[in-house]
Amino acid sequence: MKKLTAWIGVLGLWALPVQSEESHSHPAPEKLGKVSFATTCSPSVARDFERSVALLHSFAYTAAEQSFRKVAAADPSCAMAHWGIAMSYYHQLWSPPAPAEWRDGQLEIERAIALNSGSRRERQFIAAAAAYYKDADQTPQLRAEAYAQAMSEAMRGSPRDTETQVFYALSLIATAPPEDARHANQKRAAALLEPIYHTQPDHPGAAHYLIHAYDSAELAPRGLPAARAYSKIAPSAPHALHMPSHIFTRLGLWDDSIASNQAARAAAHDQGDQGEELHAMDYLTYAYLQRGQNSDAERVVASLTAMTAVAASGSDFKVGYAATAMPVRLAIERHAWRDAADLKTLPGSPPHVTAIIFWARAMANARGGRPQAADGDIAQIEACKQQLQAAGNAYWATQVEVLDKEAEAWRLAADANTAESVRLLRQAADEEDAVEKLPVTPGPIVPAREQLGELLLEQNQPEQALREFRAALVLAPGRRGALLGGAQAAERIGDARSAAQMRAAL
Repeated sequence: MKKLTAWIGVLGLWALPVQSEESHSHPAPEKLGKVSFATTCSPSVARDFERSVALLHSFAYTAAEQSFRKVAAADPSCAMAHWGIAMSYYHQLWSPPAPAEWRDGQLEIERAIALNSGSRRERQFIAAAAAYYKDADQTPQLRAEAYAQAMSEAMRGSPRDTETQVFYALSLIATAPPEDARHANQKRAAALLEPIYHTQPDHPGAAHYLIHAYDSAELAPRGLPAARAYSKIAPSAPHALHMPSHIFTRLGLWDDSIASNQAARAAAHDQGDQGEELHAMDYLTYAYLQRGQNSDAERVVASLTAMTAVAASGSDFKVGYAATAMPVRLAIERHAWRDAADLKTLPGSPPHVTAIIFWARAMANARGGRPQAADGDIAQIEACKQQLQAAGNAYWATQVEVLDKEAEAWRLAADANTAESVRLLRQAADEEDAVEKLPVTPGPIVPAREQLGELLLEQNQPEQALREFRAALVLAPGRRGALLGGAQAAERIGDARSAAQMRAAL
């Protein structure tokens, strides 16, 4: 069929309300960016198909699924509509599909294959998704790698096709080893995406995935142009309003992050997307705390009690993580040890989420004058780590191992075991620094390196503490705890210039 390039500009599900001069509520034109995706499906569904892909590029997965189903109903011979439904279950940068979602995705791919239609390029897209849904017994990582390999073959078949390049770039980011300090996959993805972004500045996937590619301390400055642009490209998608804050967080641009997540939270709330709303709220809480706006952070966390998703589903990782992390951030960042000691786990949460609560309680008791009360929670952290190791979840097992060492270090410090507490916390910091965070979180509750600076300061080693605070600020610029701790350490050793610089940065 003739290639159709369409502005995704129709009224509908994703429209945001605005007030006219007569004060009547009217839906604003939907704006999801500009996508061109030629298929052999009926020309009558081309516009809806491209809208569906635009939703997919902004991780509006539920809306994308509904939109692709509309295409499939309108054109039963459109194999790519079933590909799209299957891809709406594959959240590449979040968590793998739940068992029911995986089965539904596999069924849709089987339907796409059974239609035996489409161009060679379309069949390659379908084959790539089939590679992901092929074997339920494989780990999610191996399935993701199989999908990325199939997309690389699609790239060889259509090296100049925009959508092939964009989807392949996302697969590279999704399979990037978190321990790769060179960020090789991310740089390969960026090399594909940058030319597309410059020639197609309204493509939602190009801007979105560039932000993810540059979401690291090393690369974040390169992501600012895309971060500034993405929310304007697809403002009808709450995730597009939130995503710039990934780069803002990396660079310590707290006011920008606050504005980004306020907009995302409001849009997600209006559209009933509580998962995206909670995701924005977690980043918003983090930014408020770094800005010293504690009362604003308190109000965000207090609003959790009215959200049905929190009570209904701790097993949903995106929901459970944000709902768990927010009150922990609020208590630990403010050293509100009594509040932290009273935190409760969310029913149904996976071990890498519940471990955050056990860590918070252990920290609260170890640092709040009740060290023996920390022992039970430290044992629970260890149990979580063992569950993750047994399940083959190496990434989160490492993250929980860091939490375990942090809690144990502060427990040792409470018993005046100075040398061993420093050794263990330094080991935790080294391990944490060697592994990239996942996009679901703005960062650790408190980076281990920053905690090491706090511990050294408490042990009256200000010169060493200042070195650790400075190192922490390299990886997490603008963090309030590191700036305050660094200023205090500098003052103790008589470094007035460094102290003034850090206090000014607050």
